[in-house]
Amino acid sequence: MTGHFDTNRSAGKTSDLGKTLDDVKQAPYKPYEPQNMTSSPEQFTAFAAMTLDKGKALEVEKWEYKPTAFNDEMIDIKVSACGICGSCIHSIRGEWGTPEDMFPFVAGHEVVGTVARVGKNSSFKVGQRVGLGAQGGSCGECSQCKEHHEPYCEKGMIGTYGGKYGDGVQSQGGYGDYVRAHERLVVAIPDELSDEVAAPMMCAGVTTYSPLVRFGAGPGKKVAIAGIGGLGHLGLQWSKALGAETYALSHSDSKKKDAGELGINDEHFIVYNDMEATAKKWKSTFDLIVVTSFADHIPIKELYMPLLRAEGTVCFLGLPTQPIKELPLGLFVHGGKSMAGSIIGSPDEIRDMLKLAVQKKVRTWVQTVPMSDSKSVSQALKDMRGGKAHYRIVLTNEHSA
Repeated sequence: MTGHFDTNRSAGKTSDLGKTLDDVKQAPYKPYEPQNMTSSPEQFTAFAAMTLDKGKALEVEKWEYKPTAFNDEMIDIKVSACGICGSCIHSIRGEWGTPEDMFPFVAGHEVVGTVARVGKNSSFKVGQRVGLGAQGGSCGECSQCKEHHEPYCEKGMIGTYGGKYGDGVQSQGGYGDYVRAHERLVVAIPDELSDEVAAPMMCAGVTTYSPLVRFGAGPGKKVAIAGIGGLGHLGLQWSKALGAETYALSHSDSKKKDAGELGINDEHFIVYNDMEATAKKWKSTFDLIVVTSFADHIPIKELYMPLLRAEGTVCFLGLPTQPIKELPLGLFVHGGKSMAGSIIGSPDEIRDMLKLAVQKKVRTWVQTVPMSDSKSVSQALKDMRGGKAHYRIVLTNEHSA
């Protein structure tokens, strides 16, 4: 596993991959030259959670499956890299109510690869480098889809894994050799971003980018990102890239050095281990708080509401494993404050995000693990759950650059 690919390391430092970190982060991508890729196999091979019991232990096995029927609007992607998202861990472990009849299933929705097969109505070409996030399909007909808000499809989005296509076949994710998806949900990857850096942007990246744009992060706004991890380290970079005055909220100072490397100075790094003192010192400061991580207790009343300015918004990017038991409306009525949620992002948002990443040199910090066998993939899942990712673990196939 390599160290994180941050943009401030000195040239010449070598990772475990035998490349300098700057080679991986900054050099233009050298496209993989596909051979005999005008079609894809009838059966895809992947690493699947076979049962709920094995899923709870984060044990996956090599598995062959037949994907949903190919049609004129679909493409097959030969996977080069796939990030491990926290939501994948929750799904595999059944922590979000994963039904037993969903098993076996292949997780992974931070996919980058090359187009292996295209439907006749596709705008992509075989061999083109593309990415796929957490959504593999949508109806394309409802008002939300027509307005390019596909994640909020009125008929229900089809997840990259665990969803159901019209033929009743379950969608499967990117921990394998191929992925099949609707071409409308796929985006081109800029040459300036390597596979392993771009992959986590397909979910973690757009999940943080989308609400920042929607709620007006930019010049003249003060934004706090709560949590510095797979989502938070990207959220800090997007907020700064958009021009907002950006702060990091953390329960301890253990990530202070990392925050500094992400451009957050000491004065903008807020430790809230004493919530009462923090709420008093930073009262009515922020226009927007984006919450990227969850503990057993979510301090809406004690921390987030006091920190918001009048008409400010706190936006949550995930689901706690336990419900919030009490939420007095007075917290929002007084001061005109709002609480919002956000899920992933549309293909249009992903394209805009990737442009910003290139322009402002936003980069994911990743560690790579070859997708070579079930033992390696299982261990990577366990390392992700164990908090060993710094800040994203990305599974790679042999043909990845």
